[in-house]
This record gives sequence, C-alpha cells and structure tokens, in this order.
Amino acid sequence: MNKYMMAAIGGGLAGVFLTTQLAGPSLAQATKTNESLYEQLDLFGDIFERIRKDYVEEVDSKTLIEAAINGMLTSLDPHSSYMAADDFGDMKVQTKGEFGGLGIEVTQEEGFVKVVSPMDGTPADVAGILSGDFITHVNGDSLLGLTLDEAVDMMRGPVGSEIIITIAREGTNEPFDVSIIRDTIKLTAVKGRVLGETVVLRVTTFNEQTYPGLEESLNLAVQELGGIENVNGFVIDLRNNPGGLLRQAIMVSDAFLDKGEIVSTRGRTASDSERYNAELGDLAQGKPIVVLINGGSASASEIVAGALKDHRRAIIVGTQSFGKGSVQTVVPLRGSSAMRLTTARYYTPSGRSIQALGVSPDIIVKQPPPKPALTPEQEEAKAKESAAKKTRFEADLRGNLSNDSMTDDEKLQFEADRLAAEEAAKMRDEDYQLAYAIDILKGLSAIELKP
Repeated sequence: MNKYMMAAIGGGLAGVFLTTQLAGPSLAQATKTNESLYEQLDLFGDIFERIRKDYVEEVDSKTLIEAAINGMLTSLDPHSSYMAADDFGDMKVQTKGEFGGLGIEVTQEEGFVKVVSPMDGTPADVAGILSGDFITHVNGDSLLGLTLDEAVDMMRGPVGSEIIITIAREGTNEPFDVSIIRDTIKLTAVKGRVLGETVVLRVTTFNEQTYPGLEESLNLAVQELGGIENVNGFVIDLRNNPGGLLRQAIMVSDAFLDKGEIVSTRGRTASDSERYNAELGDLAQGKPIVVLINGGSASASEIVAGALKDHRRAIIVGTQSFGKGSVQTVVPLRGSSAMRLTTARYYTPSGRSIQALGVSPDIIVKQPPPKPALTPEQEEAKAKESAAKKTRFEADLRGNLSNDSMTDDEKLQFEADRLAAEEAAKMRDEDYQLAYAIDILKGLSAIELKP
C-alpha cells in the first residue's frame, strides 16, 4: 500500500517537474524541490513507524493515517477537513434536510468552538443557544485543543439522549451549563407567512429543498393576499442561516433578479474560476424587498444578500453577517470517505470578497435582548403606571365636537388601520428587526405613485 502511494506521488511530481521545466525554472531547482519533498515524506514515514512501535499503547494504523490526513487539511483553514465514511454519509443526509443532532452550525475560532447559528425550532434554538456563543465543554469534558470534527463528534449521540454543554457568552461573567435533549432535526428550508400586506419568507438553510420551498411559499402567500397587486413587498429573512449549497444560493438570488452577475468564484488558477449570471424572471414582480441578516448569516446567505444589495434590488437590514467568503469542494475518496477542501473565494457582483468582512447592512438595526418575564404583581404595577401616564386626547374631553365628516365605511377603515398599527407595535417587542423591515415596506408603499 505504501509503495503504491509513493509511486502515485512520484508520478504526480514528475508531471509537475515537466511543466515547471517548460515554464522556466532550472533542472537543479526542480531537483532540489523534489529532494526536499521526499525528505519530508521520509520524515513522516519515520514518525509513523516510531508511533506504531513505541507508543505506550497499541494504535490502529488506519486511525493514525486518518488523523494525519485530517491534521493536514485542518491546518489550511477552518473549513477544510477529512470526513470518514460515517461523517460523509451524515453530510449527504443533511443536505437533503433531515438528520439527528442539536441543530447548531459551529466553526472554530482560535481553538474554541463558536456557534455560527442555531437552526429555527431545533433543540439548541429552544434551549436558548445564541449566535456567537462559545462551547467550552461537553458533558464536563473540555473541547480546547480538539479539532472541529472531534468536537462535533462529542456532541453527537442517539436521538432522545441528554447532552450538557457549557457556554461562554459575551456579556455574562461566568460560563454556564445548558441541558439539551438530542432530537431528529427536520429542517423546513423556507417558511412563508403574511403580515399585513407584507410577505415574509424565512429561509433557514440552503439545501435541496430551498428554492422549491421558496417558490411554493411565495406563491401561496401572494395567493392568500389575493394577488401580487395587494402585496406591498417581501421580507427575506436570512438571520441565523448558516448557508449550505452554492447552487441553491444562486437559484434564490436569481429568483429576484432579471439580469446581471449573481456571484463569481475565483480559485487558484483561471480554469478554477466561474461566473454565475441571472436569467430573466422575477418572482417578486418588481415589488420592493428587504433582506434581514445578522452575525449568524453565513456563506450562501451572504451570496444572496450580497447579490441583491449590489444590484440595489433589496434593502439590507440588521447587523453585519458572519464573513465566510470561501467555497468548499467535497471530493469523494476511496473507502466511502471524502475530503472537504477550500478551492475558491467568492465575490459579489461589485467584485468584492466578503471573506472575514461580511456583508454590511444598508441600515444597521440591532435586535434588543429579550425582556425578562414579569410576575403578575409586576404586570399589575406596570398597567397602573401606564394608566397614570396615559395621554389625553381631544376625544377624551367632555363636550367635545363629534366628527361628522367620515362615512361609516371610512370610520371602519380608520379603526382597522389603528388596530393594524397596534399589532405592528406589539411585533416590535417580539421581533424588532422584522418589525423594522415591515415598516420600511409600509413606508415605501405609502409614497408609491399610483396611476
């Protein structure tokens, strides 16, 4: 096996040597490079044999080799890694939208495991895990010094089993434990709903279900409002969306663009670069769009936000996105394993890479922390305080003149508008960023010139 591997490597080196010789470097330089590489491979072989013979416990050769391969890949960047057969199988299942686990997307930052985002409705989301949290321990065992794959393996387990993770969160003095029951994660890629005259499309991930789900949800919501003429705009909610399949991000962007570049990927050589352009057709039919992003919006989410922003097709609202501007290619290997290798950076239509920078919102809107629950006594005291501070209006004055200028239908419409405004005010307490996005569309609709 080792001889076969060396022969393959040698053959590859010979090809490189012939190419570089034609390009200009001298024979001596190429020979020196080859000798140095062979010395390093010999060093690896020496260490491998010494571990097999002299390590305090017997070590499986396959485990050693896989660890060496994974170490080589993870040393490149946080997103390149080796996937054993089981891990590769799990990844293929996840892209189809159903898998077992906690429901969090994680990355590694300076040796620590960082939560990119919890997925909507999953055990991690219900337990209160937030984007930006650091996971320091799993069931009391420290994750410091482990690779990302090793840390993820520690968090996996049977559906229905309990896991206790220790969280370090900005703004809290001490790390704290969170108990989570593992469950089957069924991701609904897109959830649509109608709020007033606005269609809200919550996109949770980019898997094989995303574009079909987007198209179906959008059409059903428009139908619920009685046609596109009754829609004042669309909110595309990409908050805490960790990304996924590049092709799905391109299709979602194209759904709202008629022409122009969506994204380009640039690899090490010109032949590794590609450009993706939009085709005619806009599902929103020109209606205004607001895109919501935050620090948990990563990768494919940033492709969509960047494309719609650069084409001025949408107003981007929220906080700066995660900043993952690289493309990973999954390469199947022998034995049903695979490697995930970073092969390109992607660029928005303006030619800007968002790697480590993220997409900046057009309007920065931070989500306030959730208000603590009040006791019944506190609720009563708050109600009394509000009543004492109630503003008095003309209608409250004794003997005020009645308004006889409105018809009964106009009075009903006035009351309906007032109730709608009150509902919008309630939403600000529940989801301030979403309420802000809807208010933008209401404002645009109010000033729209109609024939």
